[in-house]
Amino acid sequence: MKLRLTVAYDGRDFSGWQSQKDGNAVQDHIERAFRCLCPGRTVVHGAGRTDSGVHANGQCAHAEVPDDRLPAFQWAPALNAHLPGGIRIMRAEEAPVEFHARFSARGKTYQYTVWNGPVLPPHDRGRAWHVVWRLDDSTMAAACALFEGTHDFAAYSAKRSKAAERTVRTVSSIRFHREGERVTLTFSGEGFLYKMVRMLSAAVVRCAAGKILLADLALPLHEGQPRFSHVAPAEGLNLLEVSY
Repeated sequence: MKLRLTVAYDGRDFSGWQSQKDGNAVQDHIERAFRCLCPGRTVVHGAGRTDSGVHANGQCAHAEVPDDRLPAFQWAPALNAHLPGGIRIMRAEEAPVEFHARFSARGKTYQYTVWNGPVLPPHDRGRAWHVVWRLDDSTMAAACALFEGTHDFAAYSAKRSKAAERTVRTVSSIRFHREGERVTLTFSGEGFLYKMVRMLSAAVVRCAAGKILLADLALPLHEGQPRFSHVAPAEGLNLLEVSY
């Protein structure tokens, strides 16, 4: 049976999503939980990699399990019994045999949180980027609109390897919302390059703070322009949803 898993985790405790030598990635913990429930290694495939410190409410993964072991809906509580408190399987359901968590995905939604005030509340430590600069809301909204649509985001991403990569992406929307000192940027699109959301978040915030002009944000979108050099901290980022 192919299981589709909806996974939530607090990224502060783990070495990102993808399996690491230290064995402390989210994927490592879930695969160990599977080993407690069925013999041999069960490979868990995620919809995408999140870095150390990045959180998720709606990461998606799939795994193939013996179909006589448990009904699909019982896998979530069974796995959670063997997982650390910072990782939870929110839902487990049977998926079609052709389903693939990564290759079947049609889009993702991320949210970046900024605490824009003089003092960061303790309960937001590790969950938001603390920015003390005064941020102009209208400039922030304009910067968000600048990045919507289809662009070559090579300069707003970091390279994972020397291999060539398609860097044109379509960002369907970037929604800006302020509630008091809490500012959220919600990114939806077909897919995002490595560190792209964090770099776009840094660009939007720095522009709203007057550190860079709005017109200058557009320059790295053109071929041959230098890479944008600022990356927002990992702890403000949350993978909200993967759509299929």
